[in-house]
Amino acid sequence: MTDSARVYLDHAATTPMLPAAVSALTAQLVRVGNPSSLHASGRDARRLVEESRERLAAALNCRPGEVVFTSGGTEADNLAIKGIHWARSDADPRRRRILSTSVEHHAVLDPLHWLTERGAEVELLPVDSSCRLDVAALRSAVERDPESVSLISVMWANNEVGTLQPIDEVVALAAEYGIPVHTDAVQAIGAVPVDFATSGVDALTLTGHKVGGPFGVGALVVRRELSVTPVLHGGGQERDVRSGTIDTPAIVGFAVAVEESVKTQADYAARIAALRDDLVQRVVAAVPNVEVSGRDAELLPGHAHLRFPGCEGDSLLMLLDARGVECSTGSACNAGVPQASHVLLAMGCTEADARSSLRFSLGHTTTAADVDALVEAIVPVVERARAASEARGAMGGW
Repeated sequence: MTDSARVYLDHAATTPMLPAAVSALTAQLVRVGNPSSLHASGRDARRLVEESRERLAAALNCRPGEVVFTSGGTEADNLAIKGIHWARSDADPRRRRILSTSVEHHAVLDPLHWLTERGAEVELLPVDSSCRLDVAALRSAVERDPESVSLISVMWANNEVGTLQPIDEVVALAAEYGIPVHTDAVQAIGAVPVDFATSGVDALTLTGHKVGGPFGVGALVVRRELSVTPVLHGGGQERDVRSGTIDTPAIVGFAVAVEESVKTQADYAARIAALRDDLVQRVVAAVPNVEVSGRDAELLPGHAHLRFPGCEGDSLLMLLDARGVECSTGSACNAGVPQASHVLLAMGCTEADARSSLRFSLGHTTTAADVDALVEAIVPVVERARAASEARGAMGGW
């Protein structure tokens, strides 16, 4: 089956590049020049980088000097978590605690775990059954000892279920005690309104390949007033916060993608949410006992997270893939061993429920025909997966 014949419903993992971003990037691939060089080619490259920084700043409503280019979301999250915590704890050794949520992406959770092995105290706060942060629990954690908190990190929107987090409430609480707030907004940019200055957050992560830009480029938007200890050391590029030769063509494509996705966000959200709602309604009507995650929460417009009791999500994924429909499971896979999603377990799902889930994420290339194809494929796929599960159960498992 050709790529053009496949139905791609995994835009939360990565979305195809926007034509304007492809054009902007490829136009720069034939150019030469290190943005740190002083000769004419270097100055031309630097001009392109700074123009891109200004375009990003205008799209996100921040100052150009607050945009720190990185290799993507993972590096930006690591820089925020480690860099802000180190700077704050170095300035005041009492600030040893970091507060976050139990449903963060591993680009946040793994640096937090790494820091606990080096003396930090990390508290992962609970969420409700819709994946929304328990703000009362956050307040309790802060007020227990506010002088010991170095940082609060709460994602703007959950990457699995799509739940929007109460960032405004988090920021208001943190402001009472002068605690900086970082948010991973990788899934949110271009899908919902994101305004850095108005939001009140102190640091924000975004990446190119989630918004129709290239892989391997992203940014940490961080207030100039906030000290950040570098994670990488070298030539001191990016205001001495992030060293390393920056990728001019990728940055140009990244800036164009963010600019276009933010400019078209409202129309995009309306169109994609309508397709998402149609998908959910038709699958629920066609397949018995489907459960919709995050039904009571405010969600990203393109996320549909469904659970199919009696099925293994991995089996559903492969059966759909064989029929030309691509999506993802709600589980992580470590060393080839399926594990229940930490997000769904934090929401109160059982292991079996967590392992029965699929995430369908829609994007700018999604059409009504894609939804039709999924609805047509899902009934026989679920029937086959449930029959296989029942057969395994009758045999007492493998």
